[in-house]
Amino acid sequence: MLIRTATPDDVPKVLPMVAKICALHENWDTAKYGFLPHPEQRYEKWLTRLATSSDRSVLLVAEDEGKLGGFLIATVEREIPIYRLKEYAFIHDIWVEPEYRQNGVARQMVMLCVDRFKEMEVQQIRLDTAAVNETARRLFASCGFRISTIEMLKELGVKSP
Repeated sequence: MLIRTATPDDVPKVLPMVAKICALHENWDTAKYGFLPHPEQRYEKWLTRLATSSDRSVLLVAEDEGKLGGFLIATVEREIPIYRLKEYAFIHDIWVEPEYRQNGVARQMVMLCVDRFKEMEVQQIRLDTAAVNETARRLFASCGFRISTIEMLKELGVKSP
């Protein structure tokens, strides 16, 4: 499996995988991941922009004989101005199609992402994982990540307008 930087031509092939990861997240926790209809369509312009100008972002795809089998999206974000650290990288999404799992594809994408941000001299990479996603936590721990915070959520039962 070839791990490479995505191009704008890859974006339409990534969008169905975005739909899958959004559906999975929403299935895990509807309160946290209550997406508007067709969230993958909302990614299209953003991903095209990242694929066009990747100077402060990493958009990777995993390709096998012309077929995309996974993707990773990460960007550099500004920290709020009370901390010494001014910016950090954030891995927004990573997905590997089921037929390519358990072959090290996700790990290769994460480690390439880490290398790219090191080249950019970014000092820290952050990410979130769903509470039920122990597989992802094991993957990220094997890549050198550690738990730093635990987000908690309480639903108040107030209806949105």
